[in-house]
Amino acid sequence: MADNNHSHFQHLYFVLTGIPGLELKYYWMAFPLGAIYVIALFGNGVIISTIKSELSLHIPMYYFLCMLALADTELALCTMPSMLGIFWFNYKSIAFDACLVQMYFIHTFSAIESGVLVAMAFDLVLAIWKPLRYSTILTNSVVCRTGAVIWTRAICVVFPVPFLIKRLPFYRSNILSHSFCLHQDVMSLACASTQVNSLYGLIAVIFTKGSDSLSILLSYAFLLRTVMAIASGEGRLKALNTCVSHICAVLIFYVPLIGVSVIHRFGKHVSPLTHALMANAYLLIPPVLNPIIYTMKTKEIRRKLIQMFVAAKVTAEG
Repeated sequence: MADNNHSHFQHLYFVLTGIPGLELKYYWMAFPLGAIYVIALFGNGVIISTIKSELSLHIPMYYFLCMLALADTELALCTMPSMLGIFWFNYKSIAFDACLVQMYFIHTFSAIESGVLVAMAFDLVLAIWKPLRYSTILTNSVVCRTGAVIWTRAICVVFPVPFLIKRLPFYRSNILSHSFCLHQDVMSLACASTQVNSLYGLIAVIFTKGSDSLSILLSYAFLLRTVMAIASGEGRLKALNTCVSHICAVLIFYVPLIGVSVIHRFGKHVSPLTHALMANAYLLIPPVLNPIIYTMKTKEIRRKLIQMFVAAKVTAEG
């Protein structure tokens, strides 16, 4: 009878968790956290504006990089309000519906980033395998359709998730283990069977990040075979050098992602601090490091950055 009374009950809000055990140091952590978001938003903004303004960068590789920077920017914006609310103002509450909205956008843009990394891997394969036919195969229309497929897949796959959470009753704990809302975290607080949620979540992960990671792995296996077939050592080195940035982007996205997934499914006895740090790394590291990596490897972006700093200096002195 009690369960029947609570069958449609939901909390008005959830309580977010910062970093367990470090509550007294939130004031000092607020400034580095703010700097991280500034770097993420500024760095990705520079990449997007440079690719838009430099005609020499209007090629598929940089269009995909622009999509990656856009996904990183949106991912940072998704977590920024709740993260800064906790560490700057000690405000830990988030409305139930707001939590579902944040959860939807976090998982959507994460799936988009994963899809863009696959597109970038195929772009590299095509550039090294068929360099003479590269521009005729990967035209602007193909790039646009690829981007549309990536975004549509992410939006459609993640769309049912908030509704699957919405149908569940919540009448016990409302304390989440992260500074933002993730599907696994919210689902663990439900007071009813979550088998449907777990099954759909597993299918969604396999369909997006599982198939994406396998596609990237196969792409690099083929790429390595193609590079090894190049006669000159200098040619092989040049070909491999073009892959460095993408390899770094793949690692900084998938390594924290795998860590978070493993901890949520098998790390029931892992400390809350480990849960929090892995989740923060999963969502904060890619938006910060991707622009740094690609700025170091792309002279046009470095030049744009230098011009911006010189202009700012002149303005300050004037």
